[in-house]
Amino acid sequence: FNLSIPIERIEVYDNSHVGGQHAIGAMIVAGPEGFIKTAYRKFNMQGHIKGKNLKYSPGDDYGMMYEMLSRRFSRAIKEDPEKISGQWPQLLLIDGGLGQLRAATAVLDKLNIKGITLAAIAKGPDRNAGQEKFYTNDKKPFSLTSDDALLYYLQRLRDEAHRFAIGSHRAKRSKAITKNPLDDISGIGAKRKRALLNHFGSARAVARAGLLDLEEVDGISTTVAQTVYNHFNTNA
Repeated sequence: FNLSIPIERIEVYDNSHVGGQHAIGAMIVAGPEGFIKTAYRKFNMQGHIKGKNLKYSPGDDYGMMYEMLSRRFSRAIKEDPEKISGQWPQLLLIDGGLGQLRAATAVLDKLNIKGITLAAIAKGPDRNAGQEKFYTNDKKPFSLTSDDALLYYLQRLRDEAHRFAIGSHRAKRSKAITKNPLDDISGIGAKRKRALLNHFGSARAVARAGLLDLEEVDGISTTVAQTVYNHFNTNA
């Protein structure tokens, strides 16, 4: 990658989603001694960048990359503009191809960040390991031989970012699947939630209940019943 300075910090970025749902961006970090897991960071993709009027469609991998890097480096500029904390990378490795590289380049250009080398690692044909292609801004796309130790190292970095992204996405999806709608109602603790579920049988039935029906539940006062009813019906 033609780096002229020693590498103390490499950041690798990937994202994970299913059809744009429960989208997660992931950053992993490696240094001379290996992975720095305390520096890993995950991003809940919002589909926009606050204050930037930037919106993108769910599932847009380029938009996710742009959002993730914008948030990462806007914060870095705010917290450490002089780059003295050791939290700035010398190399950014992006899981993807030319599109992801362009998104990352656009972020660094917009924020006027210099001195960071960008590279994207694209999966080989049929996603075959050993046939990856690398994209940078200063040379044509290239590959490394399948027995090159550097290729193995870069694959390891990419795979760790992928593992972290997939794991974070699955955790977010599982949380969403198991989340109870009653958890979002202010003032409804575990005891009241249990009383409502025991009485009606499901959160869906609670949501459909009338105000008088809610007031009949043991432990649910008129005020609490009104709160529950308003939660499910105010915007109906």
